[in-house]
Amino acid sequence: MGGAHTGVWWLEWAYAGFTLFGEHIRWADLIGNIAALATVALAVRRSMWTWPVQLTGAVLLFAVSIDAQLTGNALKQVMFIGLVVYGWTRWARATKGGTELKVRPATGHERGLLLGLLIGGTIAVALLFQATGVSWAPWPDAFIFVGSAIATFGQSRALIDFWFVWIIVDLVGVPLALMSGLWVSGLVYSVFFVLALVGIRDWVRQYRLVREPGATAAEVRA
Repeated sequence: MGGAHTGVWWLEWAYAGFTLFGEHIRWADLIGNIAALATVALAVRRSMWTWPVQLTGAVLLFAVSIDAQLTGNALKQVMFIGLVVYGWTRWARATKGGTELKVRPATGHERGLLLGLLIGGTIAVALLFQATGVSWAPWPDAFIFVGSAIATFGQSRALIDFWFVWIIVDLVGVPLALMSGLWVSGLVYSVFFVLALVGIRDWVRQYRLVREPGATAAEVRA
């Protein structure tokens, strides 16, 4: 088990795991991160399963964070749980009756709003992180926090642009994770980056197919 459990008593299950290279690996943490990867892979396919899988991952990571006394990360998972419920509801309405999810680029107004939220939110959260000392790299950490939220919100509205936000978040997340010694997290961000590139390609292709009904899949790929 890698040592005695010293966290919250009712979350002892969140500590259960195995030892790998002398390090205690929590099952809940491992499964939660695998769920995060599966969430993006399912989003590429525009599958409704992306939301329950993401909800499962967020709940597991919330439990792990509370047990490890990582309050900031726990609050982030709470935020994601709320966004997941919102996104799941919107996709359910959009695909009611077996209708295929319609993806689209954001309008100029939507892009301006998302950009404003990204900049303003990053500044506000970074200043909060600086004041509380919860992060050694408050600005990139804040950008990842806010960018992840905005990307999830964009996904909930089936906006192709959310993939671009994820790419930028991943480009910041990989070096930050590596500098923090979090090699597994760095690897996860790298996989996210590749999946985001695939997601852009597939969502743009799907948008063009719907917009140009007479076009074939081969023509859209050309």
